Amino acid sequence: MKNIDNDLMDYAINLAFKSLELNEVPVGCVIADEDGSVIGYGYNSSIKNSDPTSHAEIMAIRMACKKKKNQRLIGCSLYVTLEPCKMCEAAIHFTGIKKVYFGAYSQSAKIFENKKNKYHKELNGYSFHGGINEKECNKLLKNFFKKLR
Repeated sequence: MKNIDNDLMDYAINLAFKSLELNEVPVGCVIADEDGSVIGYGYNSSIKNSDPTSHAEIMAIRMACKKKKNQRLIGCSLYVTLEPCKMCEAAIHFTGIKKVYFGAYSQSAKIFENKKNKYHKELNGYSFHGGINEKECNKLLKNFFKKLR
């Protein structure tokens, strides 16, 4: 992974802490254009917004689309601290984002059902890269859910 990819994943992790401050599931997301410039970012805020679609990825997609004045984000990459859920995966697909980088693996997402090739998967022209800063992303999530119990 290139330095810029690591920097963007670190940015997503910092955004996840904003979710924590709101007592939301700590997930952060960043979208970068072809040049690696951030054009959208978000963090989970479903409770705050009273909106079940306010996932980090959706918030970042909304911002990036506004910035580009286009519903398509061709050539962009998405960095998120947790493997995208089905709703977010569909939104990513509809925007045309082809590269997705994520940290922690989700129990409910099915992108990596077969953990044999755990870190990279090509799926219908989309490239998923998992396990990036996985320990740090998992720790955020585990600590959050531990406090809830």
